[in-house]
Amino acid sequence: MRFRKASVGRCDKMKRTVGIGIQNFEKLITENSFYIDKTHFIREWWENKDEVTLITRPRRFGKTLNMNMLERFFSVAYAGQGEVFGGLSVWEEEKYRKLQGTWPVISLSFAGIKASSFPEAKKSLCYLIEKLYNRYEFLLNENCLNEKEKDFIKGISANMDNHPAVSSLCTLSEFLYRYYGKKVIILLDEYDTPLQEAWVYGYWREMAEFIKGLFNSTFKTNLYLERAVMTGITRVSKESIFSDLNHLTVVTPTSELYADCFGFTEEEVFAALDEYGMQDKRCEVKKWYDGFTFGKYRDIYNPWSIINYLKTGRLSAYWANTSSNSLADRLVREGNAEVKISMEQLLKGEHLYREIDEQIVFDQLDTDENAVWSLFLAGGYLKAEGYTLNEDTGEELYELALTNKEVQIMFRRMIKKWFSRSGTVYNGFIRALLQDDVKSMNVYMNRVALTTFSYFDSGKSPSAESQPERFYHGFVLGLSVELADRYIITSNRESGFGRYDVMMEPKDQEDNAVIMEFKVRDARDEASLEDTADAALAQIEEKQYEAVLENRGMPKERIRKYGFAFEGKEVLIRQSRAGHL
Repeated sequence: MRFRKASVGRCDKMKRTVGIGIQNFEKLITENSFYIDKTHFIREWWENKDEVTLITRPRRFGKTLNMNMLERFFSVAYAGQGEVFGGLSVWEEEKYRKLQGTWPVISLSFAGIKASSFPEAKKSLCYLIEKLYNRYEFLLNENCLNEKEKDFIKGISANMDNHPAVSSLCTLSEFLYRYYGKKVIILLDEYDTPLQEAWVYGYWREMAEFIKGLFNSTFKTNLYLERAVMTGITRVSKESIFSDLNHLTVVTPTSELYADCFGFTEEEVFAALDEYGMQDKRCEVKKWYDGFTFGKYRDIYNPWSIINYLKTGRLSAYWANTSSNSLADRLVREGNAEVKISMEQLLKGEHLYREIDEQIVFDQLDTDENAVWSLFLAGGYLKAEGYTLNEDTGEELYELALTNKEVQIMFRRMIKKWFSRSGTVYNGFIRALLQDDVKSMNVYMNRVALTTFSYFDSGKSPSAESQPERFYHGFVLGLSVELADRYIITSNRESGFGRYDVMMEPKDQEDNAVIMEFKVRDARDEASLEDTADAALAQIEEKQYEAVLENRGMPKERIRKYGFAFEGKEVLIRQSRAGHL
């Protein structure tokens, strides 16, 4: 890959205004707002000559701005208005100056397709297509269409049937081809938003089938398509919606293509800091916002956070606080024990080693932990520090870590919010735990369980065993966030002759250590919750879970042990000290 000198704009004498959230390319340039020149993307994409290109990048990485830039460059609607590109990279070559404004372009975005049911989502999609057709009402007055074709245009509406909806973009391509005498360029931004929403709200199969038909008509059998670009966060599996698109060029974060076209390189960020007199903030900015890797570029920064920092001069979790993290929240909150334990490790700065499949299979997110980490990697929440290949099995293990400090803060805030619905009750439990007040611990824990227990359910008929497990691992994550300054909290780790549920090792020698064991009452073995709690305490003793603490010099008398017994949403906590019931 050739190295390109960073270009942060065209005006070195006048300090540019930092505009937040501007996604209109022309407005950004004409108002002399801060802009890092990414117009080389136009040239690179055009010269690659791929018919249909899918580019996946995390949110707020300049996808929408670049798509608007493509439209502004190629569309016949802007013929003769290329001066906005003057002084930018793409305008250096005469052949591109001649290319500007010479193609019919169909541009649309699925970013706003968010609904809790398939009928509503489909209606939103159809309304979007209706608005698109409204731009071309002039076709109704042209001789290039017959009466039936004009009736087709008039029939496009938010309530249209599947058949006209699925064929609508292909049909519009043909109409524009007849009018302009040239095939069309199609730009589809945020293609995967309706698919993610469909998974969250439980109508994935209906939406996937509809999108599959739309994409087959638009990108596979469309005789009037010159080229197309789709952008999104995830690469949805080929089997789900792309099975017929054999000519699709997929550009993921591991691809070399367009590696520096989305996001800011470190050279570009440092040049911007210099421009605004923030040269001394490089190390802090790198810690907070660096960490993304595209192709061979290892130091890519999130544009949204950098622009906000340039505007305010204040370090904050700008990217993590934008849009919705509801999918990430649900995957961790409703995830199984392995997902929560892995998140616990990540929040401590530890690395995970997992198999990654860049084709996201949404149907597997509930059952396959690796599918969760694959989606998190695509979404920018994780970074790949490297990978190892087992030459015998072909297995590739990626070394994963939280992307940067901003992402770590986002997850900590997200976990804290899990218990915000219980008000001060959760904090009351923590106070009681630190004060060794078992009576209050019981009162508060039952209130917490009553309020938040179902919040950790997967919604797919979890068993009586998995429900408490999901809850208590979420509960442990909450403890690890709230008490991070005082305790090293681990779960499901080897100690003695087994695996303890929760261990709290104090950072301060004045604090006591804590071991917790959780059990669900089995009516066949235990007559009461008291028996279940006692069984949990007995397990702590029998398995010698305190061994790891004693090996680190913790006196027996300062190791507190609690047995938690669950039956439905009822919880009973009993305690033993110093190795005796």
